[in-house]
Amino acid sequence: MPYQTKLGIIGLGKMGGNLALQAIDKGIDVVGKARSRKPELEEKGVKVVSDYKSFVSYLGDPKVIYLSLPAGRTVDTILEELLPYLQQGDVIMDGGNSFYIDSIRREKQLFSKDIYFLDCGTSGGLEAARNGACFMVGGRDEGIKIAEPILISLAINKDAYVHTGPPGSGHFVKLVHNGIEFGMLQAIGEGVELLHKGGNGFNLDLAAIFKNWSNGSVIRGWLVELMEKGLREQNFDGIQSYIEDTGEVNWLIQDALNKEIPIPVISQSVMELFKSRIKDSDTYKAIALMRHGFGGHPFGKDEYIAKERKNSRIAGV
Repeated sequence: MPYQTKLGIIGLGKMGGNLALQAIDKGIDVVGKARSRKPELEEKGVKVVSDYKSFVSYLGDPKVIYLSLPAGRTVDTILEELLPYLQQGDVIMDGGNSFYIDSIRREKQLFSKDIYFLDCGTSGGLEAARNGACFMVGGRDEGIKIAEPILISLAINKDAYVHTGPPGSGHFVKLVHNGIEFGMLQAIGEGVELLHKGGNGFNLDLAAIFKNWSNGSVIRGWLVELMEKGLREQNFDGIQSYIEDTGEVNWLIQDALNKEIPIPVISQSVMELFKSRIKDSDTYKAIALMRHGFGGHPFGKDEYIAKERKNSRIAGV
């Protein structure tokens, strides 16, 4: 089967738009579907259309389509609208944070119509979408073979792509990834609180310390680097402690409870996130700062995200 050099993207927000630009840079022709014009993308070579007929007409056979959409019923709505324009052997990848049980259901429905559905866990935030992402993908081997060359091209390196296994496994692995992320954010945030208020009145330069930790220390890593960057660019004392999230890690905790798997650190990190909404703390300010750094997450309350937290999972556990 020839390697497809065309990619369709539905959802040209921050993640989808950056992924489209990266694909253009890699020599992949991109057509995106959006409700409005995207001149900042079109001038870089992304074809933007508003209807499905035009959208699919620009794609090869089999079609490879990436969904960059909020989890929940929006995904089902788009799939229902798109389905009449698809053919046997086409591939749809859900690159959002859908609940893995929902992804298993969607895969069964689409495979019954001979269309492949891949649950494509995508990590690395906005910077990775633009310059090279991390993909963890579940789905049938036949669909994987079609989409894999594009995913490998868009990954930061060959090890940043993995076929995790059967349908649903990609979004499950991404869910666990997000749980680990919460635990790491909480630990770093608590460290900031200690540095800021603990000790013996040392008046520490936090940005300098996090730069130091980014160079050779045991805890070096991207979140530590983002902490340094945020401390240098933002007025730390002016950051709101209130942390929004879309609720995925709540699903992980419920799943773990049902299976009687102890995850105390991840569970506590979610409890602490809840506390951020009622208590001001340097710990929560630090977490908000890092989340803003990697995902463009807002400071303070956001009604849209709060609504998504309630509606993004359809299936129970």
